[in-house]
Amino acid sequence: MFEHRRQPLLPRRAFMLRILRYGLSALGLIFAALGIGVLGYHETEGLSWIDALLNASMILGGMGEINELHTSAGKLFASFYALFSGLVFLFAVGVLLAPIVHRFFHYFHMEFGEGR
Repeated sequence: MFEHRRQPLLPRRAFMLRILRYGLSALGLIFAALGIGVLGYHETEGLSWIDALLNASMILGGMGEINELHTSAGKLFASFYALFSGLVFLFAVGVLLAPIVHRFFHYFHMEFGEGR
């Protein structure tokens, strides 16, 4: 996955491609979670597609809902989707930061050598 501690530091161009690949993975994860939210709001609350997108985007972004929820199914979905969205956000940040943190530790491991 990443280079071993005994391997040299990855060249800058390859590192930028790695960041791009992981960034696209994080973005795909966020869009998949957004799709789940849109579908859930549309089905449980009967919201239009654009209103469902707005509600899902606001929950995923941590802002809160826009439309008032009227059904029990919609309220249950919203509560589980809010918890799910928090986890997706943390996971996406972890995926995005993994190559950067690895490079940081790899650089300082090489800088200070094996015995320190």
